[in-house]
Amino acid sequence: MARKKSKQAQNMKWSMYPELHDEVSELLEDDDLYFDFVNYEPSRGPIKTYVTNIMGKFICRNSTCGANGWSSKVIAIKIRMYTGAQYNAQVYHQRCKECESLSEPILDDSYAERVAYRIKKWCGVDVERPPYHGESKGPHESALCEGCRDNNCPWLKRS
Repeated sequence: MARKKSKQAQNMKWSMYPELHDEVSELLEDDDLYFDFVNYEPSRGPIKTYVTNIMGKFICRNSTCGANGWSSKVIAIKIRMYTGAQYNAQVYHQRCKECESLSEPILDDSYAERVAYRIKKWCGVDVERPPYHGESKGPHESALCEGCRDNNCPWLKRS
């Protein structure tokens, strides 16, 4: 059953997905790496940070908006590693092009693949870069991307 989000949650710029940790963990175990997901920002700060993108789709939650939703090949994500074999990842939301309401993404497999890839790289594992699935069907709209607004989107490096 889908949970109803509070007004505060609907206004968040990003989300974390601890429920996807098992998928990340399975990919890490292939290389004997064992990490815990931390669903907060530890006070000691990260030892590594990396901004990249993942893919998924968005559905506008504004009941008065006529938008059907959209897919995105550039969903900004900030992956962080902490001491004690811990990590987390902030996935940035996007705004609806029609009404500018914030929307949380529905993620595909690229989340687990990208997070595990980055952790493996940080741990010195020789890994192939994950495949990039598909081509973008349009330009990245920085004004609608919360990652861009927070200066944490890989698209900013391309501009």
